[in-house]
Amino acid sequence: NTKFNEQGVTYIINPYDEIALTRALELKETLGGTVTVINVGGVNTEPNIRKALAIGADDAIRINAEPTDTYFVATQIAEAAKKNSYDIIFTGRESIDYNGAQVAGMLSELLNLPCVTVATKLDIAGTDATIEREIDGGKEVVAVKTPLVVSAQKGMAEPRIPNMRGIMSARTKPLVIMEPTGDIKLSNSIYFEQPPAKKGVKLIEPGNEAELVNLLHSEAKII
Repeated sequence: NTKFNEQGVTYIINPYDEIALTRALELKETLGGTVTVINVGGVNTEPNIRKALAIGADDAIRINAEPTDTYFVATQIAEAAKKNSYDIIFTGRESIDYNGAQVAGMLSELLNLPCVTVATKLDIAGTDATIEREIDGGKEVVAVKTPLVVSAQKGMAEPRIPNMRGIMSARTKPLVIMEPTGDIKLSNSIYFEQPPAKKGVKLIEPGNEAELVNLLHSEAKII
């Protein structure tokens, strides 16, 4: 109960990351440039990295370390980014295992770049980016200069399925292995537990309000 149970688990690319990857590829196809995939993980993550290459990324960097916490992941990606000149660093809105939604914000701070989160639309004209994002009760349109960090939400792009040509070419695309820089992490998981099982439902006959009130008071204890 101190770590995620990986038994019988087959990992996939985080769907929000796939959305981000697809939008990056669309920008490459219309504006030029290259797309690099960066991953923090062990050799067991390489099949998913190769899938990203098969979808269309040009090259990949795998930082050879166990992703111990969000800060550690962000610092490793930031160190890799400092060695390159990226116009846009895309992340997914959040991971679907821990749902932290923290990497994009941490990256922007570590790299001193502007950050726009939960983006649903992104257009580029030169160094000007116009981004639409979700906010409570509506949408917000933001204008910002590149370089920047963007976390992608549903709606930004439709994920692609790799074709046979992409799968074959992915085998020869560059995959650089980098060793981690430092091992600082700021959080620890103390334990994991499943939520309590849901109890059965009690049905009350129509018109029997007294019984309903009694159960809400004596059993559910909410009144």
